[in-house]
Amino acid sequence: MVLNPYKGVIRRFLVLLRHLLGLLAGGVVAQTRALPPEQKQGLHHLGRRVATAVFQPLLNREIVNLPFSGQLRRRLELAGPTYVKLGQIMAVREDMLPKAITDELKNLFDNLPELPFSQIRTVIEGELQRRLEEVFSEVDERPLASASIAQVHRARLNSGDQVVIKVMKPGIRDAIMAELRLLTLLGKVLQRIVPEYQPRYMIDEFNSYTAREIDFTFEADNGEMFAQNFRDTPEVVFPRIYRDLSTRNILTMDFLDGFKPGAPQTFALSDAQRDRGIELGAEAILRMLYQHGFFHADLHAGNLLVLPGEPIRIGFIDLGMVGRFEEETRHRMLYYFHALVNQDIEGSVQYLSALARVEEDSDLPGFRRALADLSRRFVMHSAEGEFSVARLILESIGLGGRYRVFFRVELVLMVKALITFEGVGRMLNGRLDVVAVTQKHVGRIFRQQYRLAGLTGELLRHTFRTTPEVVDFVTHLPELLSQELRALQEPTPPPRKPEAGLGGSILAGACLLSGVLTLLAGGPPVLWMALFFLAVWLYCFGK
Repeated sequence: MVLNPYKGVIRRFLVLLRHLLGLLAGGVVAQTRALPPEQKQGLHHLGRRVATAVFQPLLNREIVNLPFSGQLRRRLELAGPTYVKLGQIMAVREDMLPKAITDELKNLFDNLPELPFSQIRTVIEGELQRRLEEVFSEVDERPLASASIAQVHRARLNSGDQVVIKVMKPGIRDAIMAELRLLTLLGKVLQRIVPEYQPRYMIDEFNSYTAREIDFTFEADNGEMFAQNFRDTPEVVFPRIYRDLSTRNILTMDFLDGFKPGAPQTFALSDAQRDRGIELGAEAILRMLYQHGFFHADLHAGNLLVLPGEPIRIGFIDLGMVGRFEEETRHRMLYYFHALVNQDIEGSVQYLSALARVEEDSDLPGFRRALADLSRRFVMHSAEGEFSVARLILESIGLGGRYRVFFRVELVLMVKALITFEGVGRMLNGRLDVVAVTQKHVGRIFRQQYRLAGLTGELLRHTFRTTPEVVDFVTHLPELLSQELRALQEPTPPPRKPEAGLGGSILAGACLLSGVLTLLAGGPPVLWMALFFLAVWLYCFGK
């Protein structure tokens, strides 16, 4: 029949619709249940009370007796793994959603039911086209972890290497791709019902991240990119990827033999080891965010390992979800963070506002005023006790919803990484001065980026992106100068306003500075000579 290919999608749509309608009806019941006793009598909220009387007998008793946040979590679990992942993304959007909901949705990060090893074995052998024993001398049938998309098992290669195998659960990719199409439609519907929570925007972000998570080649690429970025810091470790034993559906990588921060082994570390661990964690996370613009976007204490020994090392695992900041955003983030940790309120307000997504009905001036007031309160309280940079950023971007000013999910994931750093740091040292450690590493990144060589490198990078235009200018420079010299012999034109030549002078100064920097950096002679000539030409004739 013509409709046969669509039966699965139609069935899933009906399941999703049932849960959505159940959630809306359950929300009415929860609101009515939360009314004070005097509001449940007479004509008070009569329509809502009648609706509750109609809906409540039709709903699952186990679910409807929960508060609304509990109903949402439970229905996401029942709807399937795609919606569990959606709930996990919603859990970190404390800037958009009420705290009661985000706190409840954090329960979705707990381990999910595991699949029998026989099914996992079938997937591994099908992907590698070999029997398990031909590759692995042993595989632990008990999973290290079982999540909504994949299951992880520890193993040993025939070569003796200790590894872990991350295995996509059978059929999960096709199911998720079908669900993502339905979610796109759902986002458009919800946008009309609750536009203040930006559901379409949130679902679009979720679809983009999830499409990458269900292809392990992306995670393999991420692991190798992280390792490359930290090749100068061997104490920051990422699992080595075994490409010949990895596909879209399985990922084989080094087993990092460490423990989670806060585990009993933490207290066996010396004070020097703990302090070094904090320094490494701060350096790694801040470099990811503000130097590389490529960071671990699912960072929590479970994805961070302490690798004991001399020297102590820090390991990052589960690299499927990453965030990226393009160059301009990364610079703005660095300026914002630098202003924040140095308690420059006006600067922090300016830079964070520049990162916002503003719409027609946004109240940006109101947001800036509220942001300045919030920052002043935090700075004032910081003199009395500990100061959480991450909490200030989270509350700052959380103000946005009130003024219809919104931020990218990467900023929220960035805050999650900073909260992890602060929490793990205090597990290792209860007296940790977060601001002092942060100032040290952010200051170092700032100095490295804006020292003379760094500025010159940035200039040369931008220059070489436009190499054809530079070459074209150099080849036509004699002709341009000849034309300007002939123009000098013409009658003097009427005097212009004093500010008329200001633009030429500014450009001349900029070109002269660029030439000096290029010369100091050892750039090609043709390039810095062209910049000097251009500076002279602009100063003499650009007025």
